[in-house]
Amino acid sequence: MRIIPVASGKGGVGKSLFAANLGVAFAQAGQRVVLADLDLGASNLHLVLGHQSPRNGIGAWLNDTKSDFNDVITDTDIRGLHFIPGDTEIPGTANLKAYQLKALVKRLMSLKDETDILILDLGAGTHQSILDFFLLSGRGIVVSAPAVTAVLNAYVFLKNAVFRLMYTVFGKGTKARAYLEQVRKDGSGPQRLYIPRMLPDIKSKDPASYEKFMAHMSRFHPRLIMNMIEDPKDADVAMKIRRSCEEYLDLKIEHLGVVYRDGVQDTALSSRLPVVLYKPQSVLSQAIYRIADKILASDEEETVLDDREIEDSFQEAGVEAEVDFENKMDYVEDLLHSGALSQGDLIETVKSQQLEIAKIRKENNFLKLKLSQAAALGYKP
Repeated sequence: MRIIPVASGKGGVGKSLFAANLGVAFAQAGQRVVLADLDLGASNLHLVLGHQSPRNGIGAWLNDTKSDFNDVITDTDIRGLHFIPGDTEIPGTANLKAYQLKALVKRLMSLKDETDILILDLGAGTHQSILDFFLLSGRGIVVSAPAVTAVLNAYVFLKNAVFRLMYTVFGKGTKARAYLEQVRKDGSGPQRLYIPRMLPDIKSKDPASYEKFMAHMSRFHPRLIMNMIEDPKDADVAMKIRRSCEEYLDLKIEHLGVVYRDGVQDTALSSRLPVVLYKPQSVLSQAIYRIADKILASDEEETVLDDREIEDSFQEAGVEAEVDFENKMDYVEDLLHSGALSQGDLIETVKSQQLEIAKIRKENNFLKLKLSQAAALGYKP
């Protein structure tokens, strides 16, 4: 059973929409898929699938972990796709206790005999339980958007995932764990620490823990999706995440591809249909299918990637961004000529994009101000 956690550093980047449509694409390819809504406390995946609010969800089961877990697994109208809804009605479901997390992981793993792919739609942010779910696989997916804050939060998520892996690998009582705890007490928390600077110290203090951690890191290659892009140049920001991960985390990530922003997604959502069903020939849907094909073609057992494979994945994503942009422009032109898209619709689309650009500029100016203030205070990372 392939486990595919889908996470994001912040909300609003289309993570759940991507996860749901990816699940549909897998099911259409003949896979037995279970899609689990683990965005506990803000569960809305059922809306993307066109389901009514579920009567029973994971939240209800967590209050009675001895009850039958199969009761919260629901069928969908899509052959091969099953759905595990989350829960927004029961307070506290976003903050799992250790025994609840362990019980839920055990139940999810028990699905392996009748499931080919398990997709975990995780909550936004870096809560410990979210990181633990993400680390169930070495090939989890991080969804980002080209906005500066989204890119920054995608990197922060991956940074927290690496440090969470460290604490998981370094058991209590080991010299490596003591080193990490001492670093925290010194006030130089994970936000200021770079893995390459720490590894030599860990290796000298605790060689066994160092080797164990490096073995885990060799199998940990998260995959990146750049979602909601408007222009091929937007795809270039993925390189910023890659460089930061390699320089500061000693982490190699793979680029799975890009997905353009498309108003058809909003129409599909209001129609209570996944976009790959609502308009399978759209540029957005074709991007989802392409990503699904890449995942199915990959060997999940062979998780160690070399530099050439990683470089190829980023170059391929750049080419796809150019091709999809041309297809998107051709699609808009066809709609204009056919009368399906009026000039007024086009004007409204341009206006909405201008508002989005203005928002991104404000975010850029805010971050530049913060950086200038930090520089004036003599801050050094």
